[in-house]
Amino acid sequence: MNYLNRELSWIDFNGRVLAEGMRKDLPPLERFRFLSIVSSNFDEFFMVRLAALKRSLKSAPPGNGESADLLDEIARKVRSVLTALYACLAEEVFPAMSGGGLELVRPPYDPEETDYLKRFFYREVFPVLTPLRIEKGRELPAVANGIIHGAFLLTRNTGPALPAGLESASPGGPAGFEEFISIVEIPRVLERVVRLPEARVCRDPSRKIPEKTARWALLDDLLLKWGNALFPGHEIRESLFFRVHRDADFSVDEQRDEDFIEAMKELLIDRDTSQAVCMVYSPGSLRLKEELAGLLKLEERDMYCVEGPLNLDRLWSLMSIRGFEQLREKIPKPCPHPAFAADGPIWDSLQNDVLLSLPYHSFDPVVRFFKEAAADSDVISIKTVLYRTSGDSPVVRALEQAALKGKHVTAVVELKARFDEERNIQWAKNLEQAGVIVIYGLARLKIHAKISQIIRRESGGLRRYIHLSTGNYNDKTAKSYSDLSLFTVQEDFGADATVFFNLLSGYSVPQPMRKLTVAPAFLKQRLIELIDREAKRASQGAPGRISAKMNALLDREVIDALYNASRAGVKIQLNVRGICTLVPGVKGLSENIQVVSIVDYFLEHSRILYFNNGGAEEFYLSSADWMPRNLERRVELLVPIVNEKIQEELRTILESYFKDNTRAWELTEDGSWRRIRAGAETPFSAQEFLLSMAGEETEKPWKTKQEFTVRRSPPPERA
Repeated sequence: MNYLNRELSWIDFNGRVLAEGMRKDLPPLERFRFLSIVSSNFDEFFMVRLAALKRSLKSAPPGNGESADLLDEIARKVRSVLTALYACLAEEVFPAMSGGGLELVRPPYDPEETDYLKRFFYREVFPVLTPLRIEKGRELPAVANGIIHGAFLLTRNTGPALPAGLESASPGGPAGFEEFISIVEIPRVLERVVRLPEARVCRDPSRKIPEKTARWALLDDLLLKWGNALFPGHEIRESLFFRVHRDADFSVDEQRDEDFIEAMKELLIDRDTSQAVCMVYSPGSLRLKEELAGLLKLEERDMYCVEGPLNLDRLWSLMSIRGFEQLREKIPKPCPHPAFAADGPIWDSLQNDVLLSLPYHSFDPVVRFFKEAAADSDVISIKTVLYRTSGDSPVVRALEQAALKGKHVTAVVELKARFDEERNIQWAKNLEQAGVIVIYGLARLKIHAKISQIIRRESGGLRRYIHLSTGNYNDKTAKSYSDLSLFTVQEDFGADATVFFNLLSGYSVPQPMRKLTVAPAFLKQRLIELIDREAKRASQGAPGRISAKMNALLDREVIDALYNASRAGVKIQLNVRGICTLVPGVKGLSENIQVVSIVDYFLEHSRILYFNNGGAEEFYLSSADWMPRNLERRVELLVPIVNEKIQEELRTILESYFKDNTRAWELTEDGSWRRIRAGAETPFSAQEFLLSMAGEETEKPWKTKQEFTVRRSPPPERA
């Protein structure tokens, strides 16, 4: 087995995230954050990867059991993760939150709670709800993708009851009764966390909660308790909550150049009506579950029962309730980068290359980059690529202001950024209205590169200021995603940036650049060349070494090049956050390859590459993971780091990721992951180290060059 399965590897990654949520040493809201991340990740998995697999199964030749077996294995592993997640939530996390004063109130409510919640339901919830009757023999009414619905089995008295013993003579229910099924959508406009009146004194010592509490109830419970008001003359006999996940793995019609935005809007509508992939539901009614499965044309393996609230994302407001700091992880604020003076124009700080390490450094220099460009009379042009931004992005506002002031502003907006399409459409229109030249991506390719160019008139002529990044221009995710970005005024990078933007906006044929390497034209070829060069040097007796950090590794041509390099004696260290289909530690194939993964407070998102190159070391940053979609179907960039000081910073950053023994996991030869434990060693956390490193003087030289250590075989399991 030379390659692991990508879907099963992805589920294993979420198992590692879940393991963080199950750590009892973490504060309960921090544990809840990890659990909700897993829940959200599965939503996208169902809509994209599982949908694609099910379609491939339908098109497979008759008798092909391989895909069916894989679907069964996926269902088994997903159930295992979800079962553990909801057990942890119900048995540990919610009780710990209540014990800390953030108290979940469940039925049966006491008289005071009943009075308040009943009034709240009839005043704030009941007028918004719309019950829909499911007619026998007809299709299920519209059930939007991912929206929580309540399903109710109703009965109505239609006449006198039959004598005892004859009730079963009436098909479909007891004589004199009719049965109906109704569904009720819980709209997103309703907050699922229902706050009860503020703090009160607890007089029941057995409850062991602080005197001051913030109590909250689930909207789901209110609907179950008082939902009968939606069905006058009927009795609710059974109920459950459910979410339908539909196929979202389809693309916009790339041929509709003249009305591309309308085509994107149609795609968003199609997602709510596409084929159902699976259903996640709460326990309660076997009858309703089977009825819904039949109407949705779902098999038993497509049905996932969870013992707790559906869609934990919609409970995220719990994270923002004030006054419960003891329930949260205390994370220091990002450090200001010492290269950027608080006063004076930002251009003075960018005369030399600067590396920004997020979220350890503040994102403010990036925002200043655009804001000062908009306000500076000497800036004549701004060009940028926008993939995902926040809803109220300061970068987008700065671009609008720059255009309104008459500057030449170009924004390449990738409308095909999955699940951010609607937001991107809206602020792209706002940019156009302000006078920005908006380019809506390229046909059949997603633009995933992160690059900006600002041109400024200076005493020596026009000067190009370039920003290149592994992450998006998103001020919100910059606080929680680990990314690296480079500011440079080097002429080679400026010339390449001009060529790159002309490539996106005109009819330029892709051509090699001075420094940058672009996908899909050249990046994969260049990556394999770098790996093969290391293998060739190693086979000739020179020490070969590769170290790389990325989010996913599954391109088989790249993996084969790594296997070949390993056989040639190249020592290879890979830090892969999520999917990894390479098998490390196999004698004669990958015995010189080590794969680790770090799951910690911040989401690891940066891509860093190191090649020893016979001692003439090379470092790179990249927007691309080592996946076919990134290397063959996206516009990506590979950025060489030529500044020696920044090379040393990257060396130290990479070394820290392979030194971590508190939040790291290692991939073993049999495809399983196991924690790396400190044992007798001093505990070391890469993220804690990088946070402390950001607070130091970046001009301080590193005392020694540290070599990357590669284990030839997995270390023994430590207690």
